[in-house]
Amino acid sequence: MSEVKIIQVDVNIMGQSYKLSCREGEDRALREAAAYLDGKMSAIRDAAKVKGTDRIAVMAALSMTTELLATKSPEGPLSGLSLAEVKQKISEMHETMDQALTPQEKLF
Repeated sequence: MSEVKIIQVDVNIMGQSYKLSCREGEDRALREAAAYLDGKMSAIRDAAKVKGTDRIAVMAALSMTTELLATKSPEGPLSGLSLAEVKQKISEMHETMDQALTPQEKLF
């Protein structure tokens, strides 16, 4: 049985460098995932609707999860919706998250 080799991969997300581990041969997929996440987070930050890296990360995670669920199941919560309707639902989720997280900002 061959041993799985673990390698280190350097990625940048929103200007922050991260050293991540993955199996040898999976580094390309990890870099692509990091680049996709960086794009999502940067777009949210640049839209100036969300402040704070943790909030940007939550919004990006919600957006990406919605995309995943939409492609995963034809009977899912987003089946039959147009792209505009999906974007509206994501916008509504962002607003809900903003409302939920705003009181927490006052704690710091």
